[in-house]
Amino acid sequence: MKLRLLQSGVFYAITAAILFGASTPLSKALLGQATPWMLAGLLYLGSGLGLFIIQSIKKSSTEANLQHTDWLWLGGAILAGGIVAPVLMMFGLSHTQSVIASLLLNLEGVLTALIAWFVFREHFDRRIAMGMGAITAGSVLLSWQGRPDFDGNWGFMAIIAACLGWAIDNNLTRKVSATNPMQIAILKGCVAGIVNIAIALAIGDKFPNLLTIGSIGLVGFLGYGISLVLFVLALRYIGTSRTGAYFSMAPFVGAAIAIVFFKEPITTNLLLASGLMAIGVWLHLTEDHQHEHVHEAIIHEHSHTHDEHHQHEHFENISSLKAHSHPHQHQTIQHKHRHYPDIHHRHSH
Repeated sequence: MKLRLLQSGVFYAITAAILFGASTPLSKALLGQATPWMLAGLLYLGSGLGLFIIQSIKKSSTEANLQHTDWLWLGGAILAGGIVAPVLMMFGLSHTQSVIASLLLNLEGVLTALIAWFVFREHFDRRIAMGMGAITAGSVLLSWQGRPDFDGNWGFMAIIAACLGWAIDNNLTRKVSATNPMQIAILKGCVAGIVNIAIALAIGDKFPNLLTIGSIGLVGFLGYGISLVLFVLALRYIGTSRTGAYFSMAPFVGAAIAIVFFKEPITTNLLLASGLMAIGVWLHLTEDHQHEHVHEAIIHEHSHTHDEHHQHEHFENISSLKAHSHPHQHQTIQHKHRHYPDIHHRHSH
């Protein structure tokens, strides 16, 4: 069961990276038809509204709803990653060379892992650190187009601050990853979209034509909305730093799509970066972390089926073989098996 969850977590993280990575060249193609701030707002709003429609059609869900204790974490995530970070990013882009901006954006994955490791005490070992380093090095190499000259420009500080905002967002979102990922993504998309569109209108930007709005909304739905839902599920199963590492593959995906569909050249940096990322992913996939550990007694709620960690009784007609959600209690248990920092394995080492 745990191996299946691990594989699901890896699949979710890589698919999220593919969708988000694909949105980059597509957004660039749409940039000439909408201002950067309006584009960001419509991408976010497209993700939130698209997921809201899907959830309204689906109606029933096996996921746990957000609780009152979750709103502080989610509010902080939306503020840091959906409002503050985009504002800083727009300021940074307007005062920084594009090559510097591309290079600095790779800091998000590094800062995400560092906060997870040293603030939230998520476990990592040498193999995971090496894998994260290889993937990050690949992303940096992919962005490198020569020796940039910072020339005392404060714009690059704003981009670093934006990366920090998104890294904080990733770690705070992990705190609510046991709850309904659709709800999380809808709230993030709608709030961030409305705020960014309001800012765009306040500085004099105009809405593009309806066809462009629809195109941006579709890119946002897939690259920001569905991607975020999968990202939250990955956080649930494999933890923040590992999810961040796999998600750092997004620049490679964007570059590959640009080559195939926009006829950009294959460079030596792309080939070397691909090799480094492959090594990093291999190091993560072949991780074998297992030891004797204790699960403390806890009561919580999340979507689950009955496995070695869920052996409780039901007092209503609920199948233990199908995914379902309700408050349930875990008794203290001590055992040994392969595991990762998912919602049941956040113990100290």
